[in-house]
Amino acid sequence: MDFNVKKLASDAGVFFSRAMQFTEEKLGQAEKTELDAHFENLLARADCTKNWTEKILRQTEVLLQPNPSARVEEFLYEKLDRKVPSRVTNGELLAQYMTEAANDFGPGTPYGKTLIKVGETQRRLGAAERDFIHSASINFLTPLRNFLEGDWRTISKERRILQNRRLDLDACKARLKKAKAAEAKAACEGDAVPDFQETRPRNYVLSASASALWSDEVEKAEHELRLTQTEFDRQAEVTRLLLEGISSTHVNHLRCLHEFVESQTNYYAQCYQYMLDLQKQLGRFSGTFVGNAESTSPPAATSPPAVAAATLPAVPTIPVVPTIVGVPNTVAESVLNPNEVKPPASGTRKARVLYDYEAADSTELALLADEMITVYSLPGMDPDWLIGERGNQKGKVPVTYLELLS
Repeated sequence: MDFNVKKLASDAGVFFSRAMQFTEEKLGQAEKTELDAHFENLLARADCTKNWTEKILRQTEVLLQPNPSARVEEFLYEKLDRKVPSRVTNGELLAQYMTEAANDFGPGTPYGKTLIKVGETQRRLGAAERDFIHSASINFLTPLRNFLEGDWRTISKERRILQNRRLDLDACKARLKKAKAAEAKAACEGDAVPDFQETRPRNYVLSASASALWSDEVEKAEHELRLTQTEFDRQAEVTRLLLEGISSTHVNHLRCLHEFVESQTNYYAQCYQYMLDLQKQLGRFSGTFVGNAESTSPPAATSPPAVAAATLPAVPTIPVVPTIVGVPNTVAESVLNPNEVKPPASGTRKARVLYDYEAADSTELALLADEMITVYSLPGMDPDWLIGERGNQKGKVPVTYLELLS
């Protein structure tokens, strides 16, 4: 290894001199070259961009991966330049447990069937979450990380060089100032009339020689100042161009932010659609959980919308059209055509819709929250469903989406 003691000592001396000068500037004991207001604004803007980018990056990582241990593991893999192993999402793990539980309880039982349906939805939710995390990492986190680890490091390096150039410039200014003061003092001593009768007339010669030496020192200091000023101006221009590039960074981050929002919107839209499909499936087949499918009184609601309805006052049961004795109930849900049935002469009720509902097929009636419809029941219908009418429109509607009015 090339070990240059002289260079090491020189660098140590420069470092010590700059440290002393920086300390004197902080204490107000030394002059400091001030940058222009525009340059200072660029520096403040760059620092603000760096600080907020770090915070947004860290919090987005927490959003995408709440587990701190997993984040540390991903960080280590990234630093080691190795591929991060695929990790099962919480939704996929829950889907696995539900499927295994359904196999143990019996996939043909009502509980087992429901576990399989819910597990499949959880698996789809987990896959959507995985796609969202991957998309957000590439389109949003990576550009932020590239700025902090690339552009910002370059800016910081050039700022440090500019700081050193400024300290060198101020040192040259101080050196020139001292040389000029010494030269003026020597010139004043040289202008005095010598006394040739004194015992030591050589003082006059020494003063003249000192004045010449200080003149040379002033010329040398001025030359160093010009060189240092040129280097400082060049470095200031380089740093200024990099700082002005922060505007381009903002434009790039804005585009990435739009992509992140789009990915998040698609993710939540997928989740909503998956849960809506699951809710329809559970509502459609909820009659399998009732012991007597021919029961005319609806059981306690088990779907999520019934939570809000459970707090409402009890309402009368919707009357059912009487069944003719001796005639079998052939009006089943699978063959029911709401457009062909007629409401009973008595027993219709008004109902207020609690939630929006999208019809799954032509036999169902789409609902809008807070609208009023007329409802009634028919023999053989699933107790969780009613016939709803709104003007000339007619179709099946889920009970759990309604507030029956007395």
